[in-house]
Amino acid sequence: MAFDALIEASEEALLVLYANGDSAAARALTLRLTPMALRVATRMLGDGSEAEDVAQEAMLRLWRVAPEWRQGEAKVSTWLYRVVSNLATDRLRKRRGVSLEEAAEPEDGKPAVVDLMIDADRAEALQVALASLPDRQRQAVVLRHLEGLTNPEIAQVMEIGVEAVESLTARGKRALTTMLAGRREELGYDHG
Repeated sequence: MAFDALIEASEEALLVLYANGDSAAARALTLRLTPMALRVATRMLGDGSEAEDVAQEAMLRLWRVAPEWRQGEAKVSTWLYRVVSNLATDRLRKRRGVSLEEAAEPEDGKPAVVDLMIDADRAEALQVALASLPDRQRQAVVLRHLEGLTNPEIAQVMEIGVEAVESLTARGKRALTTMLAGRREELGYDHG
């Protein structure tokens, strides 16, 4: 199949093609899914290097399950969100002994203008606040508010009910609002 046609194919079709030996399908699926896996891992972990490891491990697991993939049971992206979330949560649990001050800061690039610096400060403040949430709340908030998944999709990823997702995201959002409320002016939200 031509690479251009593969770009239009569904994730499930690409996975099946890969399982049948199509390396171009693997390339197309990697280009489509790796950025999402890396983004979720970075948001959950706050460390680019660790996030790369998690994204790579998640993709390796996807390649391993490809031959046994049961079509129609779950979306490939939903399965991958679950694996990335679980791997990131495992890493967070392992590093619980590390204080917040010792934890790696998220990479924020080299801002050249004040607006970029403010955006970086806001992203860092959000990452620090996210890191202080309980694991399940963080996972739900990241998937809902940063990744844009629907509550039913998150319920599938987290293997819980939709009501539990709603509760976790609401509690997480309230906690983040409380944590960041005193920093509005510092983060540039209350200026002119």
